[in-house]
Amino acid sequence: MASADSQPRFGQSVKGLLSDKVGSCSGDVIALTRQVLKGSRSQELLGLAARNMVIQEDAILHSEDSLRKMSIITTHLQYHVEHSKNLQDQLKHLLK
Repeated sequence: MASADSQPRFGQSVKGLLSDKVGSCSGDVIALTRQVLKGSRSQELLGLAARNMVIQEDAILHSEDSLRKMSIITTHLQYHVEHSKNLQDQLKHLLK
């Protein structure tokens, strides 16, 4: 009779342990799911950052090209200013 009484207790304690274990595993699955979602979001943000970097790189290259062209124009204008000064000096010399 003692074994009959201990049988229900043993079954209940196994059910309790099993229930605890299932609860623990469920918590672990939830935590794992959160980490996967965080990783997915991180990957998405990294992709967005890489895309923005490429856009910025194109803008920088365009700006560099524009600065190079402006430098050529500046040099050309300096040449014309110098040439104008020379012509002005020649004209002053002829008018004397």
